[in-house]
Amino acid sequence: MRIIFFGTPEFAVPSLDALVQAGHEVVAVVTQPDKPRGRGQRVSAAPVKARAEALNIFVFQPEKLRPQTFLDQMGALGADLGVVAAYGKILPETLLAIPRLGMINVHASLLPRYRGAAPIQRAIMDGEARTGVTIMRVVKALDAGAMILKESLPIDPDETGGELETRLATLGARLLLPAVDQLAQGVAVEEPQDERQVTYAARILKTDGLITWDRPAQAIHDQVRALSPWPHAYTFLDGARYVLHRTQPHAQPAATGAPGASDASGAVSTPGTILPAAKGQLLVQAGEGTVLQVLEMQEEGRRVLPVRDFLAGRPLPAGARFTAGDPA
Repeated sequence: MRIIFFGTPEFAVPSLDALVQAGHEVVAVVTQPDKPRGRGQRVSAAPVKARAEALNIFVFQPEKLRPQTFLDQMGALGADLGVVAAYGKILPETLLAIPRLGMINVHASLLPRYRGAAPIQRAIMDGEARTGVTIMRVVKALDAGAMILKESLPIDPDETGGELETRLATLGARLLLPAVDQLAQGVAVEEPQDERQVTYAARILKTDGLITWDRPAQAIHDQVRALSPWPHAYTFLDGARYVLHRTQPHAQPAATGAPGASDASGAVSTPGTILPAAKGQLLVQAGEGTVLQVLEMQEEGRRVLPVRDFLAGRPLPAGARFTAGDPA
């Protein structure tokens, strides 16, 4: 098969590699323009571009996908199929119609749930126990095409967004090859999505990391792990910004005066309050009477540390209260 591959981040690299290793001819890679990345904000190539160049595949980086010049270039490639994996832009119908067999997408959710830009992070933030990959037909509507193949996997209770993305990228690459073969042989079964079950996964913004402490500890824990490695969950104390890197819901003791326990009036501490705890532990009151234990954290501009080491250099007294602060 002559294939045009559309992809940008690390998630897409295993799918590109799988196509090449299976003997398909990837005639071009289309990826996002280079942009500033990392702390230094230096302009650099995204992972798919770097991999394509290492494989000696010609790379297109159009700012827009509708100009006739670009469409003519795509048409001249004589592609049988287009494969999309986390490209990052919606493809116009004029482009979808160019490959002989149309285009398919490696989508990191069990469609029709979590259509959209951030299915991995949103599934974790919602506390889902399972997710997966769907190989689907690309159509004009967002992630609404017929499903060709689908496979699920469990989400570990402490798994981060980055860790789950790596596993889903591997699964997507494995699932992609039989889908391509079925299309080539004309035997692919394309199942329409059930529109009654559709949910959407909005793009992740930096402000999604802001912790509101009146939610249950499990929900905050899911937020912390979902947003690792970017943009991370964060909170404020006395005007300083703190990033939480690893947490766990805490099974609080029931004894009076113990961390998270009720006072004489039956009220628990205000959400966000740092609770009394054993040396080297950091327990924070969350919503609905639950408690979150922080395991790794970082004061903005400093190193990520295990909480024991963090508290040795920067004690946080019981009774102090984390707040939402200024999300800007």
